[in-house]
Amino acid sequence: MKRPLGLRQRLTFLYVGFIAVLLISRGWLFSQQLDDILHRNAEAILEEDFAAAKRFLTIENERPRWNYDHDDPDETRVAQSLQRVFLLADGTNRILQISDDYKTLDQDIPALRAAVARSPGNRSIRNKRGTLYLVRSGLHHGDMLLSVGRSLDSDERILSEFTSSYYTGLPLAMLAVAILGWVMSGRALGPLNDVSQAARTVTSANLSVRLERRGANDELDHLIDAFNAMVDRLENSFTQMRQFSANASHELRTPLTAVRGQLEVALFTAKTPEQYREAIMTAIEDVDQLSDVVKALLHLAQAETGQVVLARERVNLGALVEKVIEQFHLPAEAQEIKLQCRVQPGFVMGDRVQLQRLISNLLSNALQFTPAGGTVKVQVTASGDFVELIVADTGCGIAPEHLPRIFERFYRVPEGGRLRERGLGLGLSFVNWIAKEHNAKVSVDSHVGEGTRFTVRFAARPVSETPEPVSLRDSL
Repeated sequence: MKRPLGLRQRLTFLYVGFIAVLLISRGWLFSQQLDDILHRNAEAILEEDFAAAKRFLTIENERPRWNYDHDDPDETRVAQSLQRVFLLADGTNRILQISDDYKTLDQDIPALRAAVARSPGNRSIRNKRGTLYLVRSGLHHGDMLLSVGRSLDSDERILSEFTSSYYTGLPLAMLAVAILGWVMSGRALGPLNDVSQAARTVTSANLSVRLERRGANDELDHLIDAFNAMVDRLENSFTQMRQFSANASHELRTPLTAVRGQLEVALFTAKTPEQYREAIMTAIEDVDQLSDVVKALLHLAQAETGQVVLARERVNLGALVEKVIEQFHLPAEAQEIKLQCRVQPGFVMGDRVQLQRLISNLLSNALQFTPAGGTVKVQVTASGDFVELIVADTGCGIAPEHLPRIFERFYRVPEGGRLRERGLGLGLSFVNWIAKEHNAKVSVDSHVGEGTRFTVRFAARPVSETPEPVSLRDSL
């Protein structure tokens, strides 16, 4: 199978072909212009010769006579030049005077007279030897037919020499253009080869490859930027995958180990049905925890791979918060946490179910890390083009070094030298994904020992309804 030409060869051929077409067309155009200039110059000279012939030539007793000063060399030269291609015929088409060069034109006198009567002017005639002449014919002294011509052999020779020299040198010019095109295309494609070679070295174990910008800020620099950004994304993705695999393995291993331990204890030590039942119940609780982890992972994986389709509609975020918060009054009372809700109508475009999940996750997170006697505040404000959801607590807070990682899957902030064992570490990952899918921005402000404040800012949906009154609810 024939190997296709590379990009460098194709660019060189394209460059050479374009220049060749340009030079050939320019040479042809210039030759046409030169031919036109020479022809117009010959016509102008012939017009002067014809006028001079009529001035010098007189008819006496039906015989032509050239009246010029024979002692004047200029007039003598002009008169002799006029008679080189010359014809004079009377009204009966009888030739009175004809030059030897004109005889080679082999013109029919009656036909020439008829042509002059129809359209006087210049005519190009080629003799039997192939020499081209320009002839001017007209009437003189009544019905005398006068023709004066001049040879265009020198003009044709000039045009032929120009064409020959131009197109003879064209192959050398094309060779120089080809060499220049090859060098230029090689320099232009150099960064592409660098990108290609760098791409071959990129593997899951080697994601540190980066290319330096050329500094021209052109398309090739943009390609290098895109390549570097792609490698950055790949590196981040592989890092997250490795971290996710390690975290998922740890989270799944813990309940599996607990289940195995409970069953082994029951197998070797249980004697009564109650002991077996207790071991099985404990194992079922661990299996439920394992099932929760798997379900959460599956749902998050489906969400991040685009398998979860959002059903977008106009949602009153304030009313949705009031509905969700009803579910948290009893848990808040059981933990002796004060739950405050202050909302106003704020309309956004989004998926009601996913927005409800976002609110629930933020509230669950706040209640988990707020001690008894603390306060959790939920607020919805609508101003201008934005609707903000704020969930603030008076819990233990998050240290600054942990804030950049709180949205990572399975990440739990250490507390007192150990990990907080509350939750799966997936709630804030869902919050981050849901916010991104709704083009919202999540921000967090936290101080150790003072509490944490999550803010989700949505783009507002214009409404025509009358605003609902602000509501305030406090409960222990």
